[in-house]
Amino acid sequence: MSDRVESFEDLEVFKRAYRISLEVHRASLDFPAIEQWALGDQVRRASKSICANIAEGFAKQRSSAAEFKRYLLIATGSSDEMRVWARYCLDLGYIDEAMWRHWRDEYHEVSKMLVGLSKNWRKQ
Repeated sequence: MSDRVESFEDLEVFKRAYRISLEVHRASLDFPAIEQWALGDQVRRASKSICANIAEGFAKQRSSAAEFKRYLLIATGSSDEMRVWARYCLDLGYIDEAMWRHWRDEYHEVSKMLVGLSKNWRKQ
């Protein structure tokens, strides 16, 4: 496989963020009914926004690498936000400690990957 990035789907950070967002979505469906339109909805939106911002920014990088980096910064913010929501999920008893650690660690890695991509991105 080539090192050339043809699509946002070729980015390892997108793949990783997408995988964890699916896990978060599935787990949030088991939250109590009262949380489906509050915390459950919030974690679903925040986790998916990381992927969406990577994709949207990638499309815009064709005309501006700086614009892509701006979207990566937004995605980083959402990734860090997910670490807060994960803690709420743990403290409210909606996920166990193992799942919380997994989410926390995954979103920490996604954030690091996004920062690294932003620093090293060159218009292809």
